[in-house]
Amino acid sequence: MGSIFTLSIVQSALELGCIYSLVALALFISFSILNIADLSTDGCFTLGCSVGAVVTISGHPFLAFPAAMAAGVCSGYVTAFLQTKMGVPSILAGIIVNTGLYTVNIAVMDFSSNVNLFGCDTIFGMAKEVSDASWYGDWYKIAIVAAIVLIIGVILAWFLNTRLGLSIRATGDNEYMVKASSINPVFTITVGLCVANSLTALSGAILAQYQKSCDINLGTGMVTIALASLIIGETLIGKGGMFKRVTGVILGSCLYRFIVAVALRMSVPAECLKLVSALIVAFAIAFPYLKGKASFYRSRRMAVVDDGEEGEDRC
Repeated sequence: MGSIFTLSIVQSALELGCIYSLVALALFISFSILNIADLSTDGCFTLGCSVGAVVTISGHPFLAFPAAMAAGVCSGYVTAFLQTKMGVPSILAGIIVNTGLYTVNIAVMDFSSNVNLFGCDTIFGMAKEVSDASWYGDWYKIAIVAAIVLIIGVILAWFLNTRLGLSIRATGDNEYMVKASSINPVFTITVGLCVANSLTALSGAILAQYQKSCDINLGTGMVTIALASLIIGETLIGKGGMFKRVTGVILGSCLYRFIVAVALRMSVPAECLKLVSALIVAFAIAFPYLKGKASFYRSRRMAVVDDGEEGEDRC
């Protein structure tokens, strides 16, 4: 077990878990809160990665993050517009936007399939220079991404408890009731999807600087990864307040990266990781149902045993 969980594996899992937790939080807003299956996540993640990479190359590593978030807001607005104004079902709207974003992303990357950030200033490179004389040493990457995720998590939990946030939550529960309460569901859906996609794009921008590269296919399967993290977090933490649920999503993302790291450590081929992700999602979704079924059969078996004992006592 010690050979599986080395310090480098734990460090890498925490770093990637925190980065990808922003995508899981985005899916938390669209899937869990708004009850919308937003399939534009893959393309939006690559959009944030490409915009962040291009702005970083131009010499603005800090500006790359708000620029990526702004691009994500535009992606979310288009998705919401197709749903609310054009009558396109949410799944189809996500597929349409995801398909169109492929051309947008490759255009942002100057019609190249990949972009390298080697030799460019990044927030991680700047932090490394500071960390050489600091107590946290090689943990500077975790310190950066954890700080970003902590700030985003607190702001998101606070926002979902505001009046607008409660309206967004109510829209996901019952859109018709919200409309009857003089709340515009078109506005709340649009705001929710814009916020969700901005978090997805931010995650992509951070990953671009983290790995110093951007690839046009980087976002493939991101929905599966985020959904796995979301389901794991909600299964472990359960229901509760917004702070508790947001914390569960972040922990679920880190745990998912640990599972992937263990799979790689056990010589699972990299080509099989998508299958592993699918199996994790399937098991996480089915776990509450299987747990309920097991409890039901256990109770029924105990009831049958009790009836049998009562019958013997009567005899």
